[in-house]
Amino acid sequence: MAYNLANFHKELLEESPPLVRDYLQYQLTVRARSPLTVEEYARDLMTFFRFIKRYSGQVPADTPDKEIRVSDISDQEILRISKRDVLEFMNFLVTERKNSVNTRLRKTTTLRRFYKYLIDQRQLLTESPMQALESPKHKKSLPKYLTLEQSIDLLQAVDGPDKERDYCILTLFLNCGMRLSELVGINLTDIRHQSSCIRIVGKGDKERIVYLNPACLEAIDRYLAVRPKDGVKDKNALFISRQHKRISPKTVQHIVKKYLGAIDLGGPGYSVHKLRHTAATLMYQHGDVDIRVLKDILGHENLGTTEIYTHLSSKQMEEAANANPLAKIKPRKDPNPAETNAENVEPGKGKDS
Repeated sequence: MAYNLANFHKELLEESPPLVRDYLQYQLTVRARSPLTVEEYARDLMTFFRFIKRYSGQVPADTPDKEIRVSDISDQEILRISKRDVLEFMNFLVTERKNSVNTRLRKTTTLRRFYKYLIDQRQLLTESPMQALESPKHKKSLPKYLTLEQSIDLLQAVDGPDKERDYCILTLFLNCGMRLSELVGINLTDIRHQSSCIRIVGKGDKERIVYLNPACLEAIDRYLAVRPKDGVKDKNALFISRQHKRISPKTVQHIVKKYLGAIDLGGPGYSVHKLRHTAATLMYQHGDVDIRVLKDILGHENLGTTEIYTHLSSKQMEEAANANPLAKIKPRKDPNPAETNAENVEPGKGKDS
């Protein structure tokens, strides 16, 4: 894999309080969380403990974040944190930092997991300050994705000196639904040409096999024909940067954004992860793929995570039905029944004649 313990930002460990440091190492080693995920935990906890220092008066309220050192926070201080402190932090995220609901939800989850660790794994607490704290209301939204036509446009926009590499990257994203970390972690030995498949190492170092369609196989072959060989520092890495290193996540993000911008999709909401949504959506809507098969392709742990793509399809069908030009046509109003009966009576004759 491209990621391992050596890739984790050791500065985050050094800047963290001892209990937080232990927790992060536990997540990296015992729980086998990806370094990117643990870095998010670390940054969320750093934000929390910097706030605690301000809130408790240990530093002036206007002290910039970067100047607040939290590595000296003792175990006792962490264990004394109350639900009131957490509520004030949540208020701070809304009023001062203007964090979105999703960001606040993630920080709430991080704190819950940290205090669960202190209770279950360390037996340092019997009750969490997060107990009975309501999570921010999360408005569920359908993921953004590219249409089939936009996906084709994206592939056709590829050009330049690294076009074979870039085309291969986009092709794997759009056909296999890989995560960013999974793509940069691909090794040459993971590709099995004879069986037309690729080994992917996902979250928690869980492996899965994804079959490669003809477009993927051709894109890989064309890239391998020009892939640098001399002076490459990680000879087993599939994708190589211009510096002859394993390509980094930031470089891949830059590549994807560049080509999305080339087809006028460079605005907010479109990113590498949207290509994963695109692959899943296209497979489900155009390939008649069973939702359980899609779950395995994407590497989801729970079927519920994959079911968003069935909801996506239902939403599209609803929108298509409403887009029909006859959707708002109403039946012609019947005339007054009394008038109708009067019209049906011959002149000079009554109803009973």
